[in-house]
Amino acid sequence: MNSDKASIAGVRHATAAVNGSHLHYVTAGDEGTPVLLIHGFPETWWAFRALIPLLAATHRVFAVDLRGFGDSDVANDSYSSAVAAADLHALIEHLSVGPMHVVGQDLSGSTVFRLAATHPENVSSLTAIEAGLAGFGAEGLADVTHGGAWYIGALAAPGIASLLFEQHAEAFIGEYLYPFYGAAEAAVTSDDAAEYARSYGRPGGFSGAAGLYRGMLTEGDELRTLAQHAPLPMPVTAIGSAGGSFTHGAFNSVATGDVASVRFDDVGHYVAQQAPHMLAKALVTAFAASAP
Repeated sequence: MNSDKASIAGVRHATAAVNGSHLHYVTAGDEGTPVLLIHGFPETWWAFRALIPLLAATHRVFAVDLRGFGDSDVANDSYSSAVAAADLHALIEHLSVGPMHVVGQDLSGSTVFRLAATHPENVSSLTAIEAGLAGFGAEGLADVTHGGAWYIGALAAPGIASLLFEQHAEAFIGEYLYPFYGAAEAAVTSDDAAEYARSYGRPGGFSGAAGLYRGMLTEGDELRTLAQHAPLPMPVTAIGSAGGSFTHGAFNSVATGDVASVRFDDVGHYVAQQAPHMLAKALVTAFAASAP
C-alpha cells in the first residue's frame, strides 16, 4: 500500500502533540475567521479536499484527522467522543487562533456537541452535517431490524475491526460503503478510496471509528445529562441531505436557541464530497449569521 499521503494545492500539513496524542491536520487560507472541519466515517481530512479551497478564499481553514483516523495516532480501547472532544479542545488551544467555526460531518456529531457544550469559549458557531447524537436517535442507526447498518455493531465490538476490516480496507470503503450510501464515482473516486484505505488499512486504522461507534451505542444517558446541564449557547446550524430532518432534530434538542435548518435535496449522505460548492455557500452564510 502506498505510504505517501495525498494532498491538495495550497494546504499545509502539520502535527500537534495534544492531550497525550499526536493529531495530524492541514490548514489553508491566511485571512478571515478560523474554521475547524471534522470528518466522519469512512473519512479523514481528505473528505474536505474540495471544500477547503472554497472556504479558504475568505477564512482560515483547519481540517483535522481525529485520533485513530488518517495520519493521527491510533486510539486505544478507552477512546470515546469525550476523548475526541478533549483532543479538539487541546488542538484549538494549541492553534491559538481564538474561537472557531466548528463543522462536524457524520460520525463526529457527538464529538462536536461535547466540545461545544464543555468548551463554548472555543466555538463561535457549530454546524452539524448529516450527523446524529447518542441519546437522541443515533443508536437507531445500528438497529439492523429496522434498516440500520450492520457494520456499526461489528466495528463497535472489541477486536473485530482489526480482524475483519484492516486487510480489506480499500474494498470495504470503495466497493461497499460509499456505493451503499449512494456516493457517485465522480464524488468519491477509486483514488479517493485508496487514500482513505492507506490509513484505515494500517494496524489500528479503524481504532478511532471503533471507539466512536462504541460511544454511539453507550453514551446516550451521558449526553442527555450534558445537554440538560450545558445546552449549546452558540449559533447552531443543522445541514441535512439524505438523512432529512434527522440532524436538525438531534441538535435542536441540545441548543438553547433555535437551530437553523438547511436541506439539500438530491444530495447523498456525504455532503462535503458530493456537493462542496453548495456546502461552502451554506457554511459561509452560517458563519456570517453568527457574527456578533
